[in-house]
Order: sequence, then C-alpha cells, then structure tokens
Amino acid sequence: MKITIREIEKDDFLIWSNLWEKYLDFYETKLTKEIFKNSFQRMIDPKEEDLYGFLGVLNGEPVGLAHIILHHHNWKIEKAVYLQDLYVLSNYRKKGVGKKLINSVYEFADINKLSYVYWLTQDFNIEARSLYNKIGKVTPFIKYNRF
Repeated sequence: MKITIREIEKDDFLIWSNLWEKYLDFYETKLTKEIFKNSFQRMIDPKEEDLYGFLGVLNGEPVGLAHIILHHHNWKIEKAVYLQDLYVLSNYRKKGVGKKLINSVYEFADINKLSYVYWLTQDFNIEARSLYNKIGKVTPFIKYNRF
C-alpha cells in the first residue's frame, strides 16, 4: 500500500467535501454550504498564509484529510501549528494514513521552522488516541468555550 500526502488543490472540492462531511458527522456537526465553500477557498488561496489542507491518498484514492491553522503564540517567536481537523475513512484506519498525515504536519512545521504543533481530541475518542499516544504527548489542559 502506497500512502502519499498532498496539499488540497482547486479540483478537489468534491473529494474534500465528502471527507470533511464524514468528519463532521463523527462529531455530530452540520455546517452550511457557505462555510464549506469558504473554508475550501481559503485552503487553496495562494495568498492565504495561515490555513492549509492536506489529503491522505492510499493507492491513488483520497481517504483522509488534515487541516492546519498557523497562529501567533505569545510564548514563541514563530507561529504555532494547530491541527484543527484530522480524519481518515473508517475502513482505511489502522493502515498508516492518520500517522502519515500527522507526520506530514510535523514535516511542514519543520520545513517552515515552526516548533509547536498541537491538536485537541475528545477524551473518549479511544481509536484516535491510540495513535496520538504514540506520536504526541498528552497535556493536562482542559478546554473551555464561551457560554
């Protein structure tokens, strides 16, 4: 099995939106078509410097995605890399696609001299956490949202 990671391109909207919709279904979330279009346009816009999207391709078929956001960080000179979304189709999990996507984010950070990469997941997302525990360090932080 050959796994490749590539940036999302302008002709990928249908492939990408299908994967992202499945990811959002996992989190029981629905977004408008306007948000889909806006997010995709920002990811493929060469002038956008802080939002990137990647596809995980297994044997020529896109089966996963990763979205990253770069942002300033008061404890660092360089920007931080937030891995906002990571998804692999359920029948392609445990084949190395998720790990390769995360490693490509690490590689992106290294190439761009960005030392801090982080992401969030739900505490009960056991399947994903089994991977994350092998390639990342869990932190003691608890996330809060505005009421």
